[in-house]
Amino acid sequence: MITSKTSFLALIGDPVHHSLSPIIQNAAIQYLGLDLIYLAIPCKNEDLEIVVKSLKKMNCKGLNITIPFKQKVFDMCSEISPIAKKVKAINTLKLKENNDWSGTNTDIEGFIYPLKNLHLIKKSSVILGSGGAARSVIQGLIDLKLSKITIISRNKNSLSELINTFKNDIKIEGLLSTNTKIDNLIHDTDLIINTTPVGMNQTINDDLLPFGQSFWNSLNSNTIIYDLIYNPSPTPFLKYCAGKGCMTIDGTQMLIAQGAKSLSFWTNGLEVPFEVMHDALKKYL
Repeated sequence: MITSKTSFLALIGDPVHHSLSPIIQNAAIQYLGLDLIYLAIPCKNEDLEIVVKSLKKMNCKGLNITIPFKQKVFDMCSEISPIAKKVKAINTLKLKENNDWSGTNTDIEGFIYPLKNLHLIKKSSVILGSGGAARSVIQGLIDLKLSKITIISRNKNSLSELINTFKNDIKIEGLLSTNTKIDNLIHDTDLIINTTPVGMNQTINDDLLPFGQSFWNSLNSNTIIYDLIYNPSPTPFLKYCAGKGCMTIDGTQMLIAQGAKSLSFWTNGLEVPFEVMHDALKKYL
């Protein structure tokens, strides 16, 4: 029962209406018997600072941060974990006893979760997009010991910044989406990860694929396709790749694994039930 003593956790982003985080988090919270509730709060870019500061004054215990704010919340934290500093992206804030925010990143562990048993050591990978989500993906691929990462993007500046951040950790290359090398690259790579929002529920064209359908003519059936989007499930991109015979992974397991890690962070190390979260999501979907 929600009372005046109930504390809350929240997701902050724009948009957040599609998010299933409240489904999985509230299921785990209920299972653990915690006097908490988890909400999704839409926030415009110009309101971010005042919203995050204001939540300190309420009964808020922690926040998840999503698109487009994972880099913008750095200046609002008095403490940042080493892994969040390295990838320059924060997705989880916890309110400390001194009423300051502590920031960390649970996306990396979430991203790795469905890939752990696929034996990807020394394999090659392609990342679609060079935004904040790509940073956690790159670190995850480094942790999994892949041999090479190629990033494909339309944004030259963010592409260069990503390569500079990780160039000492792994063989990494950046290509603009118009590069003629891409056809051969798509055909030969072992793992492709979509970090762009293309295909998410709010996109206007339900059949939209990252960079357009002709971009994928050289895709072969041996490539593993991982789309970080989990709503809808499957995305148009995953449907297309499954039709080509590829193994496909959606963002569901990543969502649950990073969410469980966040809840554990907020509750000082409580063991969070993955299966409870997974079952709640299955019922909803």
